[in-house]
Amino acid sequence: MIVFFYVIAALFNLRIPRTDAPLQPMSGLVPLVRDFSNCNSRLWGDKLGQISLATTTLLWGIFGNLRVIVFAWAAAALGYGTAQASNLAGVVVIGSIAGAVIASLTMKLDRATSVIPLAIVVGFLMIGLVFINTLWTAVPFLIVMGAICGFLIVPMNALLQHRGHNLMGAGRSIAVQNFNEQACILGLGAFYAGMTKFGLSAFGAITIFGLVVAGTMWLIRGWHRSNCVKHREEVEHLLAIARTDKH
Repeated sequence: MIVFFYVIAALFNLRIPRTDAPLQPMSGLVPLVRDFSNCNSRLWGDKLGQISLATTTLLWGIFGNLRVIVFAWAAAALGYGTAQASNLAGVVVIGSIAGAVIASLTMKLDRATSVIPLAIVVGFLMIGLVFINTLWTAVPFLIVMGAICGFLIVPMNALLQHRGHNLMGAGRSIAVQNFNEQACILGLGAFYAGMTKFGLSAFGAITIFGLVVAGTMWLIRGWHRSNCVKHREEVEHLLAIARTDKH
């Protein structure tokens, strides 16, 4: 089914009209890697780009590993096998779709960073899985957790693409975004697998995983606040210079 949808996407791409933008020839692997590295550094160096990139990278890292976490939790808490656990993972996806739709209807680009504190809640919700042991409480809980993830990803992803487009163009921005997000998925997956490999129970691994997520999002929120203070100070400094020059 995935291959089928990729073929459909390829057919759509064939019908996208060419623009007047001049094509840039690829000059070899080394210059291409150097250009990608420069774009990655530029996006991480931008005060809004770095916050939106860090947030979306972590959120996709969580979402990419949520299936594995739900599988392990369902087996430990409910005694479910793979098929039943897959249904619960699908419940999370339903919640994420609902959250994304709500975000698209209610959020504005200039308020995208206001959702950052809500991202801290995701980490604590993951810890909340440890205390759930019935299907009737699990389903609404997973829907809510998926909805919050979906609600968070939409505005932060929009802000990231907006900054990336202004800094380096949409194509390069998406390449940088995908690289960081896939790296985070692999990193968090290795972190979770490492905890279980060293004998930590599913409940213990989920608890530590949730604390790491919540703590990282708390640091990102502090990072954003620091950027806002520095930006305000820079603006006030420029205004003071302008008033001095005027006098």
